[in-house]
Amino acid sequence: MNRSPFERYYKNPIIKKTDIPYPCSSVFNAAACKYGDEYILLLRIEDLEGKSHLTLARSANSVDFRIDKEPWIETSQDPVFEPYERFGVEDPRITTIDGIYYITYTAFGPYGVRGAIGKTSDFDKFKRISFVTDVDNKDVVLFPEKINEEYILITRPGGFGGQRGDIWISYSPNLIYWGKSRILMSHAPGGWSSGKLGASVPPIKTQEGWLLFYHGVKRTGSGNIYRIGAALLDLERPHIVMGHTKYFILGPDESYERIGDVPNVVFPCGAILEENGRIKMYYGVSDTAIAMATADIEEIVRCCLL
Repeated sequence: MNRSPFERYYKNPIIKKTDIPYPCSSVFNAAACKYGDEYILLLRIEDLEGKSHLTLARSANSVDFRIDKEPWIETSQDPVFEPYERFGVEDPRITTIDGIYYITYTAFGPYGVRGAIGKTSDFDKFKRISFVTDVDNKDVVLFPEKINEEYILITRPGGFGGQRGDIWISYSPNLIYWGKSRILMSHAPGGWSSGKLGASVPPIKTQEGWLLFYHGVKRTGSGNIYRIGAALLDLERPHIVMGHTKYFILGPDESYERIGDVPNVVFPCGAILEENGRIKMYYGVSDTAIAMATADIEEIVRCCLL
């Protein structure tokens, strides 16, 4: 493969901090889904104090978004959750199961980062369910259906301060108690993802298997580079990786992907599969703004099986 299967939207980035209707430092790493006839983005917004919260944006055409005038999910005041969210809530993903929209996110507090999950049915009321990881563990994505009567979760323990960071898979009967954890994917020394890996968006079901986008980090003398790969997981035994892209399929090439608060970063948290087989991927760029790119799902599946 000598080209990216993704085509960037020609007006990228689609959301910048100047589009947010209240003061903020940056906007990036948005979850995405369809709700009725609308496209929904759940934006990670960093306030002027450096603390992140989540705000809703809506669109009829997938690129022009109306952004709410105030945050939707902020640090909880519930004593069960507050100590672990005290420094903010970050990097959401949205998974739909039986008409319920489950939102996984990273809770950041004085004891480290950990994964959490909540739910909504109307993008009005949000209810927290539980923390789903201990510290330090993030990049939490939930499969869009139960398999063998179990919920399935992908996480990334570690990866901080130069430590190893691999992708793991876990199972639960009730979204609260998780176990049977095992390694799913590990990074290979010397490659484009030699620093660490992490799941990007919830798996997408195809006839060939579960399509999982993941980010890989390469550490260089001038900093990290975040790029995107894809893997195909077995439909009935998702701990089995049937294939993965040998090269990254989206990397920071444009100026808005290379210049920002954290340079050289493309970081998807949301993707929507349209009826025509095209994927619309929403991704954070340099921890500064949000961009969108499209690709044919069958082409990406083929790349995983080469």
